[in-house]
Amino acid sequence: MGLINGLALILLGAFCVPGLVAKKNEKAKELLDRVTPYQGTFGLIVFAWGIWGIISAVLSISWLGTWPLWWATRLAGNLLNAAGGMILGFSMIQSLMLSRLPEEAQEKAANLREKLIGYQGKIGIWAIIVGIWVLAYEIVLQGLLNI
Repeated sequence: MGLINGLALILLGAFCVPGLVAKKNEKAKELLDRVTPYQGTFGLIVFAWGIWGIISAVLSISWLGTWPLWWATRLAGNLLNAAGGMILGFSMIQSLMLSRLPEEAQEKAANLREKLIGYQGKIGIWAIIVGIWVLAYEIVLQGLLNI
């Protein structure tokens, strides 16, 4: 993971909970309105990054014995990246990848997205929480322990 992934999780969370952010601050609403056109591209990138991160976490399962909390954080962050990225970038994912698949696979993907949309706010809040944890770990703990 790292600083970039922590910041990406926080940004993903901000995109997933626009109603909560916009209610708190008018300037945040204006900023979100300006970056909404880039939401699909960001979602596609974060989705791909999350899928790769899940694969990487599974391949490095040996960390579970020595760094279980960090391995779980890594897996959780990448699951959030994949789920939130799929919600935000679904239209781009559909046009780039899913349009080439059989109709049945497209329907399954659309059903998965519909299920995830119900959790969009929770995904966003958890992405912010995990993003803050990742930043705190990277800056404070690794700095103190020189890991």
